Amino acid sequence: MTRMLPALLMSLIVATPGFAQDAAKPAAPPPTIVQVVRDAIAAKDFAKAEKLVLAEMAAHGTTPIAVEAFSWLGRGAVAAKNYPAAMTYAARTYEIVEEQLKTRKLDDEARLPIALGAAIEVTALATAGQGGRSDAVLYLRKEIDTYTGTSIIERLNKNVNLLSLEGTPALPVDSPKWIGTPPPSMASLRGKPVIVYLWAHWCPDCKVQGPVLEAMLAKYQSAGLTLVAPTKFYGYVAKRAPAGPEEELAYLTGIRDSVYPWMKAMSAPISEQIFAQYGVSTTPTLVLIDRAGNVSKYHPGQLTVEQLEPMIQKIIAPAGSVR
Repeated sequence: MTRMLPALLMSLIVATPGFAQDAAKPAAPPPTIVQVVRDAIAAKDFAKAEKLVLAEMAAHGTTPIAVEAFSWLGRGAVAAKNYPAAMTYAARTYEIVEEQLKTRKLDDEARLPIALGAAIEVTALATAGQGGRSDAVLYLRKEIDTYTGTSIIERLNKNVNLLSLEGTPALPVDSPKWIGTPPPSMASLRGKPVIVYLWAHWCPDCKVQGPVLEAMLAKYQSAGLTLVAPTKFYGYVAKRAPAGPEEELAYLTGIRDSVYPWMKAMSAPISEQIFAQYGVSTTPTLVLIDRAGNVSKYHPGQLTVEQLEPMIQKIIAPAGSVR
């Protein structure tokens, strides 16, 4: 018994949290219904995804998180090009949100706007996917009129732009507030190939995009490639600490100087209107404009050198030429 005592004491010490050599890691929170539904959709198990979200609604009602999860059924269906199912899911999501908006505002919390934006987006994409591109644009513009002034307006404009912006005159990028050089008018940019790089100070993908843009600008400088980099205020600075415009402007300038020093001599307009018109619900968003002042490519999201360079080669061609 005496020989066993040291080993027994040691086992108790090791087993006691206070004596543990490595602090126990906190348990990961359980996945939300949105996460499990998305996982099922990613695995192409659409029946499981629907079963999960319907069970959630049966147990807890049409809570905002349940409605957001339900909206993913439409997104999954449209990605799979099952357009009739996508339209059905989107219509039901829209109906649920409309019912809830009788007793609350859309932006009272964050999840219901995501669900409504998804329902409208899926309806437009499914309509366009079935040959109704013009009808999809008209539908989106009607919804934009309905939901102007809400948090989903940028998402709706993004979808209009995805369906209709390419081949049309570029939208203005001038603003009364900026860092760097004063924002140019579109008239002054005519004759130049232009990248409009819409970015956010908090955005990690934007910081990855930066070196790609820097390299492309250096490579095609002799062709006159020009960059304008609109951004906007978000009401916070590092770690989402709330901030007024003056403090955020200083923070924004610091991010520009440290992460994008090559942009110091370029214009960075600060404008919510530019973001709304260009539909920037995804950062970065890149818009490539040809020498005639028309949009050649509208792309929400990050681009690699291999993806971006052919787009640049297209816009540096002389105006009126086919490349």
